[in-house]
Amino acid sequence: MNITNKTIKVYGSAILFTLMIGFSFLGVKTGVEIASALQTLTYRYNFAFLASLIPIVLGLAKVDLSGKLRSKYLFITAGFYVGFMILQAIGLMFATSIESGIIFALIPILVKIIAWVVLGEKGNWKQNIFVAICVAAVVIMFVLGAQDISVSIVGLIILFLSSLSMALSNVFMRYVRNEYKPFTITFAICLGGFLLFNIATLAYGIYTGTLNLYFSPLLHPEFIFSTAFLGIPCTLLSSLLLTYMLAHLQAVKATIFGNLSTAISIVVGALILKEPLYIYHIVCTALILIGVIGTSVSTKAEEESAEAESS
Repeated sequence: MNITNKTIKVYGSAILFTLMIGFSFLGVKTGVEIASALQTLTYRYNFAFLASLIPIVLGLAKVDLSGKLRSKYLFITAGFYVGFMILQAIGLMFATSIESGIIFALIPILVKIIAWVVLGEKGNWKQNIFVAICVAAVVIMFVLGAQDISVSIVGLIILFLSSLSMALSNVFMRYVRNEYKPFTITFAICLGGFLLFNIATLAYGIYTGTLNLYFSPLLHPEFIFSTAFLGIPCTLLSSLLLTYMLAHLQAVKATIFGNLSTAISIVVGALILKEPLYIYHIVCTALILIGVIGTSVSTKAEEESAEAESS
């Protein structure tokens, strides 16, 4: 029964993670209509970091780095996670969101390769097939939805490095799972993003003479709401859920849920923003679900049971 309860918690976390990431595009869409992408990222991490301090101040959680032999790997994990967002933002300056979606879909494959090298997680042929189905469904969905794909080599390279950064972050999250609690890893991510994006925003403001506009987006209530939504549930809580998932699941099994969030984003766009929903969206979403479920059940349960008390 204990294993059953733990399985419910892990996959319940995966579902919540998927929903948060799936809805995050609504916050991004609202934020960038009012402020720059850099300002949106800065305030996203401002809210995430400030919110992460609350449980520490209230004594509900603590961050303990003392005596850790692998503290550098914790900061590497956080660095790759934040690097993913930085590179993605830069990549989108040269490439389209279609290209970004296609490259992002490859993350589970990158994770599987890196996890095999770093963690020795090999999986089996069934898992490989389901991962391929999931990735192919996302790629096909974006390709069919693209009226015109203009390839930018520079953009593709940067977006690939962005996806590689995310893949490395996920693998290192699992690598340090026995030494750090999920909240400690999440706090490092929020702190790293808070420092880097604020430094970048201040430097850009000084360089362009627009430093006085740092607080101007806060004059718009919808910007506050959207970045708070991006920062608290979509960054702080989703990172916490992801680190918890990676403490109990193979790296590729936890990562594959990111592809499912893409399908959710499209469905949400159709229902809330009244964007068009075509038959291929439905078919590809079904294939993504098959890929995610198949990846999750394609290896034996004992592969996760050994991680039962790791976090």
